[in-house]
Amino acid sequence: MAEEVKPKEAQPEQSSAAPHQSKASVPGKEFRSLLRIVDKDVDGEESIYLALTKVKGIDFMLSNAICHVLGLVRNEKVGNLSEPEIAKIEDCMQHPEKYGIPIWMLNRRKDLETGVDKHLVGSNLTFQQSLDIKFLKKIRSFRGIRHIKGKRVRGQRSRTTGRKGTTVGVTRQKEMPKAAPKTEGKKEGKK
Repeated sequence: MAEEVKPKEAQPEQSSAAPHQSKASVPGKEFRSLLRIVDKDVDGEESIYLALTKVKGIDFMLSNAICHVLGLVRNEKVGNLSEPEIAKIEDCMQHPEKYGIPIWMLNRRKDLETGVDKHLVGSNLTFQQSLDIKFLKKIRSFRGIRHIKGKRVRGQRSRTTGRKGTTVGVTRQKEMPKAAPKTEGKKEGKK
């Protein structure tokens, strides 16, 4: 009266994800584990919101604004984005005023040379920053002189903290040899 146990037929395992896709990927889209956004390599497993902040010149506020303006889901993995979407994100990073992002979010307002509000990212930001410091040194402003001397520029305390580099601390003097004991004798005084 024992029931017969039928062996299960071997079925080939069908995985929903292809070898190059992650489990978190959306079906029909290719998942990339590493991609490049404005000269910065970004991990594909990160959310779009955090991945944009890895680019120099993009803070969390601007990253949030870019996601909102372009209609991107902030928590979606950045590896799921297609090439046209990444190109649109890069364009929005470099020209945020074109997409309606407020001017107060830009990092270079009223440029000294042109007077135009613009936003710099990546190597352009680094290059412009070095040019600004060279300009301050050239005109010998207070900030430029502080840069030349390697001191703090923004008014921070420098009397007790930040003693590094060429600053030398207090040195002890050598001990003086002990004086010989006085001999008793006549006192010399004024006559």
